[in-house]
Amino acid sequence: MQQLIEGARELQIRLTPEHLEALSIYQQMLVESNRHFNLTAITDDAGVQVRHFLDSLSCFQALESGERFSGKSIIDVGTGAGFPGLPLKLLCPGIKLTLLEATAKKVGFLEQVTQRLGLEGVIVEQGRAEEAGQNPMHRERYDWAIARAVADMPILAEYLLPLVKIGGRVLAQKGEGAPAEVQRGEWAIQQLGGRVRRLVPIELRGLAETRYLVILDKVAATPPHYPRRPGIPNKRPLMPKA
Repeated sequence: MQQLIEGARELQIRLTPEHLEALSIYQQMLVESNRHFNLTAITDDAGVQVRHFLDSLSCFQALESGERFSGKSIIDVGTGAGFPGLPLKLLCPGIKLTLLEATAKKVGFLEQVTQRLGLEGVIVEQGRAEEAGQNPMHRERYDWAIARAVADMPILAEYLLPLVKIGGRVLAQKGEGAPAEVQRGEWAIQQLGGRVRRLVPIELRGLAETRYLVILDKVAATPPHYPRRPGIPNKRPLMPKA
């Protein structure tokens, strides 16, 4: 796991032997389960360690001076095989983590990994973001809502902002098109009670392209009719009328 170790060091993250052992078990389970059903297209060692683990750990770069994820409630929306939530939890056990995933087989995998690694303070829930955002158990309950490779920003804002309490934040992991996406989604972000805080460019060892962390502040309550019914945000993204 040398590439992961060195890449984490460049992000000012120190991986202990315990971290590496847990991530190795996670990787083994991911590759084995992927033989039976589709979890990820990336299964080679370097790909898993850089594009999954290291990319997930880059979320720590969203924290500003003196901030910590420990003790915070975080919901990882559309988590898939557990990214970025589970690697963050492995390095920061004090996170109160909810993994939200719509696909039953992926939910089963997440439950297996959580149990195998002995992770406490993790809730694995099957469901869609639009439903969770209208559920009093989840609506405006979290300090952070995070997502990776889920949807375009106008859509993603409608998925994530309703889940965050006022004063909380959204963290979206994005590729090179992030600045344009944010500009396209700024009107929707404002309508949903959010405000763009900053974009953090991320350079990862082994990847040529620049990644971005898009960070939004939740500054006002989300209007009660958002999020709309499942499927509607994707079909009709919030955009200003011409």
